[in-house]
Amino acid sequence: MKFSEEIKRRRTFGIISHPDAGKTTLTEKLLLFGGAIQEAGAVKSNKIKKGATSDFMEIERQRGISVATSVLAFEYKKNKINILDTPGHKDFAEDTFRTLTAVDSVIVVIDVAKGVEEQTEKLVEVCRMRNIPMIVFINKLDREGKDAFELLDEIEQKLNLTVTPLSFPIGMGYDFKGIYNIWEQNVNLFTGDPRKDIEETVEISNLESKELDDLIGKKAADTLREELELVHGVYPDFDKEAYLAGNLQPVFFGSALNNFGVRELLDCFITIAPPPRPKDSDIRKVNPSEDNFTGFVFKIHANMDPKHRDRLAFIKIVSGKFERNKPYLHVRHNKKLKFSSPNAFFAERKEIVDVSYPGDIVGLHDTGNFKIGDTLTEGEELRYKGIPSFSPEHFRYINNADPMKSKQLEKGIDQLMDEGVAQLFTLELNGRKVIGTVGALQFEVIQYRLEHEYGAKCTYENLNVHKACWVEPKDPKSEEFKDFKRVKSKFLAIDKRGQLVFLADSAFSLQMAQQKYPNVKFHFTSEF
Repeated sequence: MKFSEEIKRRRTFGIISHPDAGKTTLTEKLLLFGGAIQEAGAVKSNKIKKGATSDFMEIERQRGISVATSVLAFEYKKNKINILDTPGHKDFAEDTFRTLTAVDSVIVVIDVAKGVEEQTEKLVEVCRMRNIPMIVFINKLDREGKDAFELLDEIEQKLNLTVTPLSFPIGMGYDFKGIYNIWEQNVNLFTGDPRKDIEETVEISNLESKELDDLIGKKAADTLREELELVHGVYPDFDKEAYLAGNLQPVFFGSALNNFGVRELLDCFITIAPPPRPKDSDIRKVNPSEDNFTGFVFKIHANMDPKHRDRLAFIKIVSGKFERNKPYLHVRHNKKLKFSSPNAFFAERKEIVDVSYPGDIVGLHDTGNFKIGDTLTEGEELRYKGIPSFSPEHFRYINNADPMKSKQLEKGIDQLMDEGVAQLFTLELNGRKVIGTVGALQFEVIQYRLEHEYGAKCTYENLNVHKACWVEPKDPKSEEFKDFKRVKSKFLAIDKRGQLVFLADSAFSLQMAQQKYPNVKFHFTSEF
């Protein structure tokens, strides 16, 4: 297959939502269609001890939530589809924001009963900032929930989107009879038996036909006709250009758990979703079709296999072909690296691949060379932008609970911080280590993983910090900056990259510092 065709047949997207809206379940059902897995593990049911395919960390299995973003790929109707399943839990928002730098489009999952929730609002805002095309999937239709029009209004108002339904429910909750697919003009009846063939759809191009009455009953058919008339009157017709520009969002209805409405979503998705898109670097825009390889690290995962202490750096390929055993330039280190066993992900399996194309995600075994945001190229010195570290909101001292294991603890902290689970600050005054996270749940994850993956125990001690700010002096040699460093010495720390960080103990003291030292800038993200 030609290089240009390989690019065209790729779709790389992320699934985002509030926790519990059914992201992981939807991911599983999409994998079922691709034939990547045989049986889906119901994420919360205790009967199946399998756990979901995409949640491979022990702590995720215990709590039934996804903590790390996983990468899954499958083939469907000649398309190669890469899914990035993101954590919905707000304590892991940073991981999700980073993942959004690696996707070309997004599916937003919304729970029919709860409607638009706060976490969804934040994530959709990030997608809007970057003009990422979005498709909305309203999930759990077989449960009692809000009215379809009410939901569409809520999505428009709360998420600031312009929607157009491409499928519409026939009834809701107990009266749920099926879905009318506006995109393909057919009806899919809901039997409530997920084992039955999910492909059975009845084509109905003329809504006035008696056939519709026979299928779903006169009352439901009349309601559907009225509702569809309203849909065509109120919502704009689907326009692919507007969708690709991020100005129009198609909406689908279904129930991921019952595998209902998922095929409609997938079939429409592969037709309209964008293939790999160009990306901005610090010097120019890079197109997928360029011959030379470029890519960037958007995630690092330590110990994917607990038996081997391995670290994988996930690389999104932006342009060119990535080939095994070919030397590539690590731009930040300015040195060439070769990879003998690049991994591609296929549901549970990892496979070693010889060639990967733009849009693909490759896992590279890493011995500590990579940090999040690093760029790899065939020699050109460019850097991809847009993977910031956010200022943490929770801070604790980390102490070693087992003096015999200090080496393991240091190694564990080091690797977990590279992974971007949290940020490490070392106080200048006494060298004590402080961990800052976006959410409080991360402390638990760190403690758990240090013990189970590195055999090190740690304890935490509270630390009163309001915000961490990266410090940028206008002139590092000025008296003003020296005075700042002297007065604030007990609040200064160094982050992992060696940048100076001011740990302000209150909003007031930060404000005072900004007034007193006008030539010192305080940043809330590390990318400046």
